[in-house]
Amino acid sequence: MHFGTDTRADRLRAEARDFVAGHLTPAVKARVAESGNYHDDEFHQAMAERGWVGAHWAREEGGQAWPRALSDVVYEELAAAGAPVEGLAITQIIGEAIRRVGTPEQRAAFLRPICRGEIVLALGYSEPGAGSDLASVRTRAVRDGDQWVVNGQKIFTTMGSAADYVFLLARTDPDAPKHAGLTLFLVPTDSPGFSASPIFTLSGQRTNVTYYSDLRIDDSARLGDEGQGWEIVNVALAFERGGEFAAQLRRLVTAGVQWARDAGRSDDPSVLARLGRAATSSEVARLLGAYASWSRQSVEAGAVEGTIAKVYGTEALQRASGSLLDAAGVDGLANPDSTRESAAAALQHLYRESQIATIYGGTSEVLKTVIAQQRLGLPRPPRTSSR
Repeated sequence: MHFGTDTRADRLRAEARDFVAGHLTPAVKARVAESGNYHDDEFHQAMAERGWVGAHWAREEGGQAWPRALSDVVYEELAAAGAPVEGLAITQIIGEAIRRVGTPEQRAAFLRPICRGEIVLALGYSEPGAGSDLASVRTRAVRDGDQWVVNGQKIFTTMGSAADYVFLLARTDPDAPKHAGLTLFLVPTDSPGFSASPIFTLSGQRTNVTYYSDLRIDDSARLGDEGQGWEIVNVALAFERGGEFAAQLRRLVTAGVQWARDAGRSDDPSVLARLGRAATSSEVARLLGAYASWSRQSVEAGAVEGTIAKVYGTEALQRASGSLLDAAGVDGLANPDSTRESAAAALQHLYRESQIATIYGGTSEVLKTVIAQQRLGLPRPPRTSSR
């Protein structure tokens, strides 16, 4: 592939920067800080009006048929500016699964409304005791005629309090092998029996415990065939893991350069070395993400390439943010607020965000095993005794 950019991409970068300048207002920042959701309805709607939600989808699906690389350019600029784009990212991940396995009725009901900014989605995978090992989920969905009755709970349901639907992985056949007895549903969050309680992470971001108590959904809410859940989750995961943390690294470098100038240390060799390593990591993460995005023309290839990009980007973010925060010393004790954020405070906040980045979408330990098996052809590691 060719890693260079064209004039259209350059124009989009400039357009995205202008958009941030006009729309990432103190009011938006205050709402995001208050809710803890890295999402804002008004900001999201403004992105949709620009045609940026699902822009790389086909026109008949509500998109603009952009090359995926152009959507990545817009997302990178928004995320690098600290814009609230979590709802955009998660909704598009689930939308990719709906595009591929949804019925014609489901595609009609979801894809165009997603592109118009009318529907926001959340991932309902992890449970207490079933994090990276998603095949161990215990939330049950039991068929009752033309409906399903759902009982259980999920944890770390990011956007669960703001989304219109949860992309819910549930066990529908407890007697089947654990990977075979799972089914996916699109559960409306206004359903009786649904509730969400907040969990605030180290970075201040809100995620949720979501509860499903005798919640009833029609069979039309089922995505794919009964028992096909594991296969569909892997389709979605191919689009969840990628180069999104390159934007965080770029944001870190920008904050680090500004802090060095503010602190009068822009000619300090130690600081320059740390900034140089962070900038290099940012560029490597961007290129790995670009390659993963290109390779998603084949979902199977994109899954591995996205996993490689995700592991590198998150671990580089941890290393670089820790290094720059260490250089900042007591300056890094400042906390950002919704209206005024110093460069040193941004370093500290990005460091806190980085501590959970290696867990999102699968822990680094699990994903390195995926890379070893699927890219390097290595055997599964032996099981260790718990004794």
